[in-house]
Amino acid sequence: MRRSVTEAIVQGLKETGIDFVSYLPESWMHDVYDAILEDPSFEVVLGTNEGECVGIVSGAWLGGRKPVAIFENSGLRVASETLARLGIGHGIPSFMIMPYRGDFGDKDWWAIPSGDTLMPMLEALKIPYKLVEREEDIIPTIKGAWEVLYVSKRPVAVIIGGRLCQ
Repeated sequence: MRRSVTEAIVQGLKETGIDFVSYLPESWMHDVYDAILEDPSFEVVLGTNEGECVGIVSGAWLGGRKPVAIFENSGLRVASETLARLGIGHGIPSFMIMPYRGDFGDKDWWAIPSGDTLMPMLEALKIPYKLVEREEDIIPTIKGAWEVLYVSKRPVAVIIGGRLCQ
């Protein structure tokens, strides 16, 4: 990932007031994780799977924090029960940022199913999302996603396009 993309993601989180991050390591976003871990603006809790990351940020929300979960898009399938139960069932929002593994140009064959199922899964879970394909759209999209989350009290997702991540 280009340094400027990493900086835009971190800056977008800071400008939005995000102060709590749960993540699961992922190769395309490792620079973002490193930057967040080095920045004292964020409290960081590592998850053991994506569903747990969603549960952690849901609990942080209930505790008055402004949280985000960052994980690979394949993890959406793992987190789907937690998202449905907490987001749809109880109105507890989760803000998610994930790379678009399986996007055109992804050179890993195993990532293709992640791309194939991403948008249909978000739509089935009734989660608003936006795919960011231009660097200059990162910060406004993060801010806009938080506004949707705040007014709807539902999960939202920002997907960082493959060309920005590779």
